[in-house]
Amino acid sequence: MTTQYKLALLPGDGIGPEVIESAVECLQKAAPLDDLEFSLTEYKVGGCALDAYKVPLRDGDLEEVKKADSVLLGAVGGPKWEGLDYAIRPERALLRLRAELELFANLRPATVFPETIDASALKREVVEGIDIMVLRELTGGIYFGTPKGVDTDPDGNRRGVNTMVYTEPEIERIARLAFEMARQRRGKVTSVDKANVLEVTELWRDIVTKLHKDEYSDVELNHMYVDNAAMQLIRNPRQFDVLVTGNLFGDILSDEAAMLTGSIGLLPSASLGKAKEGGGPRLGMYEPVHGSAPDIAGQDKANPIATVLSVAMMLRYSFGVSKSAEAIEKAVSKVLAEGYRTADIAEPGAKIVGTKEIGKALVDAI
Repeated sequence: MTTQYKLALLPGDGIGPEVIESAVECLQKAAPLDDLEFSLTEYKVGGCALDAYKVPLRDGDLEEVKKADSVLLGAVGGPKWEGLDYAIRPERALLRLRAELELFANLRPATVFPETIDASALKREVVEGIDIMVLRELTGGIYFGTPKGVDTDPDGNRRGVNTMVYTEPEIERIARLAFEMARQRRGKVTSVDKANVLEVTELWRDIVTKLHKDEYSDVELNHMYVDNAAMQLIRNPRQFDVLVTGNLFGDILSDEAAMLTGSIGLLPSASLGKAKEGGGPRLGMYEPVHGSAPDIAGQDKANPIATVLSVAMMLRYSFGVSKSAEAIEKAVSKVLAEGYRTADIAEPGAKIVGTKEIGKALVDAI
């Protein structure tokens, strides 16, 4: 019997609509393998919403998105809107979605496809075989802490302030997810902080250590300062399995880990909320790591693979199915092995194809 779910589509700006189109085609081809069917509703978000409605995300649209079983996002933002006040820039829609949907965990896998390993800026022997999951806390930390803003001090000097805040429950829930994920992978968690100078991350280290001792002693736990972690990701990335950290550090390290693979055009991401009591789909927002790339928008040059793989993550983490997710992942490997390349991952002499052609090849391979 077919199970039906509601999926909210947020194509966004730049190449977002193009990569979303390919990803949806792959989803519709793969979903029947697990007896799933999706009803799709599209909403404007980011710069296109600003142009149409004067806000990056309408209240009514947000309420409708909340009713969905999962969310698929393209990309938001671009130079066109960079001069606007921070309060209404396209990126504020993402922060609002994460907060309102209570998406506390950002999953950023960094793996290397054998077919595109030479696209990495690092030597083959350094990046070959890496399989890292960066787990970034998403709703706390310096992006949401108060007080924040720009004011003027008594001497007339402008002063910018942001506050880094974490509570014990916020730290514990992201650490718990990291340990649970490590149990399904290679059994190792690296917790990244700056506990030698930041009290908030000293608390982070204390709570992660206690949770490990009390409930997850079967998982290997290492602590690492963020500056050392940044260096080790380049020096010896294969040492990492699950890497868990706060919002600011995770934002930076996940992009660094992404570039180990050679192209952010290949990398998906997931932002997860809490699991439902009694089961059912786990609300998540899935999106490619890359941005809106307005310089190539509408030119049939965008790489849809990151968004397609985000759909595979959605099937696995929100809906708990594997046949359709694996079919999509195998299709990506097959298409890359057959030599399909977009400009961002093309080695010298490779045949470069457009968004629509590689998208069709992916659908045919599922």
